[in-house]
Amino acid sequence: MKLTLAYFVDCTGMLHGGRFPDDPLQLVGKNLEAWLLQLLASYQVGEIPVIKGQVDQSAKITGQVYIAEGAEVGPGVLITGPAFIGPDSEVRHTAYVRGPVYLGRRCVVGHATEVKGSCFLDGAKAGHLSYVGDSVLGREVNLGAGSKLANLKFRGDEVSYRHPETMAKIKSGHRKFGSILGDRAQTGCNAVLSPGSLLGRDTAVSPCVHFQGTLSKGIFQ
Repeated sequence: MKLTLAYFVDCTGMLHGGRFPDDPLQLVGKNLEAWLLQLLASYQVGEIPVIKGQVDQSAKITGQVYIAEGAEVGPGVLITGPAFIGPDSEVRHTAYVRGPVYLGRRCVVGHATEVKGSCFLDGAKAGHLSYVGDSVLGREVNLGAGSKLANLKFRGDEVSYRHPETMAKIKSGHRKFGSILGDRAQTGCNAVLSPGSLLGRDTAVSPCVHFQGTLSKGIFQ
C-alpha cells in the first residue's frame, strides 16, 4: 500500500497546498530539492537570494533563497539554498537552515536549531536546540526543546519504515530519511526519533524518550 501525504496532512487552505506531491517521500532530501527548485523558479528566484522579509545584518544567506514578506531572520543565522522561507515565519538566533528546506506560513526554526533536507508545513515549529534531518513536519507540529529527528542509520544502509495502516516493513529508497510527523503531532523536550519514524496526526512522543517505528495514535511514553 502506498504511503500518502494525505494520511498525515490536511492540505486544505495551506500555502502551496495544491503543489505538494501525493508521496511524502518526495518532500525529503534530494527529492525535495527538485520540487523546491520548481517552486523557487515560479517566484523568479535565480542564483541571488530574493529577500522581502526582515533579515538581521549579521545573518548570512547564500544561493537560491526566497524570504517572503513578513518573515524574520535573526542574528547569526546561516541559510544556504535552495530554501523557501514563507510569510510570517521565523528563523531565530544562530539557526542553520541547510537547503533544500521549505518553511510554509508561520513556521519557526529556533535558536541553535539545524534543519536539513526538510519540509515544514504551515505552523510547524522546532523552537529550540533541535536537529531536523530529511523530514516532513505537518501543520502545527511542535518539537520540544532539544528534539532530534535523526536521518542516518549507524550502518549507513537504506532506511525502512512501517506502513501506518498495515505495519508492513517497506524500504524507503533513501539512505537518509528522518521522520514524517502528521498535523499537530508533538515531541517532548529531548525526545529522539530514529530514521524512518512516522507519527500520525495528533500523536505525541514524551520527553527524553527514544522512538523508532510508527505511532498511529496516542502518546508514546
